[in-house]
Parts: sequence; structure tokens; C-alpha cells
Amino acid sequence: MKGLAVKIAQIAPLVESVPPRLYGGTERVVSWLTEELVAQGHDVTLFASGDSQTAARLVPMTPRALRLDGIHNCQSYNQAMLEAVAARADEFDILHFHVDFFHNLIFRNMAHKTLTTLHGRQDLPELPDIYRAFPDMPLVSISNHQRKPVPPVNWQGTVYHGLPMAQFHAGKGEGGYLAFLGRICADKGPLDAIQIARRAGMKLKIAAKVDPVDQAYFDDVVKPVLDQSPHAEFIGEINDSQKQDFPGRARALLFPIAWPEPFGLVMIEAMACGTPVVAFSCGSVPEVMEDGLTGFVVTNVDEAVRAVSRLGELDRGKVRARFATRFSAPAMAREYLKIYRAVADSDKAFQAA
Repeated sequence: MKGLAVKIAQIAPLVESVPPRLYGGTERVVSWLTEELVAQGHDVTLFASGDSQTAARLVPMTPRALRLDGIHNCQSYNQAMLEAVAARADEFDILHFHVDFFHNLIFRNMAHKTLTTLHGRQDLPELPDIYRAFPDMPLVSISNHQRKPVPPVNWQGTVYHGLPMAQFHAGKGEGGYLAFLGRICADKGPLDAIQIARRAGMKLKIAAKVDPVDQAYFDDVVKPVLDQSPHAEFIGEINDSQKQDFPGRARALLFPIAWPEPFGLVMIEAMACGTPVVAFSCGSVPEVMEDGLTGFVVTNVDEAVRAVSRLGELDRGKVRARFATRFSAPAMAREYLKIYRAVADSDKAFQAA
């Protein structure tokens, strides 16, 4: 079906809307992918919460994002959504799931027309048994590093996230500060970011969400350090419109992570603004970053401080250009369409057998 429009069902998590109002990586990627596929002329149906905003055909599975009603256990809602998708499965060339493994049992007999993007970390002890139980489900990774803990499965490819070209404009870094963006938790390295900025003699602005599970860490560990760090300013969670200026005005984004990051959206959000990234070499970072071009990949605080002193060596225009080539929504959609068409063609062969 090369070159033809594809009928696609996108199945999103229900805890956040598509796109999310504030923090929410998976739902944001689903939105970017869905809107780009519609713009390219494909027939897309989005199964998501009713407050989602999309140019696709929306099938509202809950009135609004479950988080807004304080609901975090989504299993019953997911099961209802999957039943609705299964009832309409024949309408689509491809069923693209973004809900971890909830659908495996229901859809294992039609695995030949499904695709599942793994959005989270894969080094958890319970996951190998799930993969061994459902080895035929077609999977996509969001980085090659994400695959490392996974036993042999039915990989269809690695597709890097991409965001709309117009989502962010190129900034000049005129704010003169270092930025920390995302979520407050030990794995994200906020304390290291504070230390790097202090030793580099620069101001740090922290725009980050504090989840309920991380509130004690923030109150007991991070806030006391902030109170003793006049160079660091905690802004809190920001929305997409605020992100237009926050990374763009920064000299660099600090990404001192200490966990196997599957992708790291904030890196490409910064790159879209032409803002270089100073990142610790964990998880996907060496794949996403090009050391000496889009930022610096370092291994510790000392190296990060030295990297900050070298920011003047980088060309912000080239950072933005590399984003456009590697991490734009059109680039992401092109890669997914190759896989969609391959899966759809294999489904036709399956039906003819």
C-alpha cells in the first residue's frame, strides 16, 4: 500500500488529555504524531479522553482526563477502551497502541495489524515475562538503548520522537541562564543541576512538576538546597505556551539524569529553540545528542561545569537545524508510516494465507 492513505487508530492513555495541559510526555507525542498524520492526508481516529484536542476523528472514552478527577488507577477505563477498539478493529489498517501492555491479551489474535510503541523504561524485573508471553506483538522502541533489557521480541523499528516545527521558535539565549525542565525526582538530577550552575557562576531556572510521589523528596531534599542557593529559582510546572520562551532564552538546558532515560523529550524541545543541551551520558542521551554540535555529553558534574564554559563554541542555528532533520514531527511520521505500511502489507498476506 505504498503511497496510499492509511487508516490508523491511535490508542492513547486516558490519565491525561491529548495533548496534555501541562506535564505528559506520551500524550504529547501521540498528539504530535496524530496531527502530523492528519496533515499528511491520512485517516486517523484517536481513542482518548473527551477533553482531547485533535484534527483527527476523536472517540472520547472518558469525559475528561482521569487525572483531573484524581483517578490514577486506569485499568478498568483502559479495558473499556480496548473493548471499543476491538469492536471497530476491522475499520483500520493499523491499530497503534500507546498504553503499555494492557491490550496484549485482547489483541494477540490480531497482532498482525497492531503496533505498540514502548514509551517507558524497560529494565523493570516484571517485564521480561510479559514479553515472553506475547512474543508476536509488533513493537517499536523510542531509542536503541531502550531495547537493551528486552528479550528477543518482534521489533519493527526504532522511531525517535518528533515535535512540530512551529511548536518552538529559535531563541537567542538572551536570558543568560541555565534551564532545568521537566519533573522533580532524584533520577532527573535537580541537585546536580543546582551545583553545576553554582560552580559555573550562572543563574539556574527550574521549571518542573512535582508529582505527589515526589513531594517528600522535594520538601525534604531539594527545597532546603534551593533555600541556600540564591542563584537557583524554582518556577514550577509550565505549559506549552510558556515553553516557547523558557528554553529559547536559556544559554543551555541542563539534563543531568541518573537513570536509563528511554528518550528525553526536553532535549529536543531545547534543540527546537536552538538551545544546546549539557546532558549526562545515560540511557538514550548519546543517541539523541551529538556531542560538540547540539550540546555536550558528559559523565559527571565536573565535566558539565567545563562544558558550560564551552557553550560559546556552539552554533544555535546548527542546533535548530539538527532538530529539524532528526526530531521534527514530519520526520517522526515518515518513519512510522514506513512501519504502518509494512505491518498493513503483512496483514494482507496473513488474511490471504
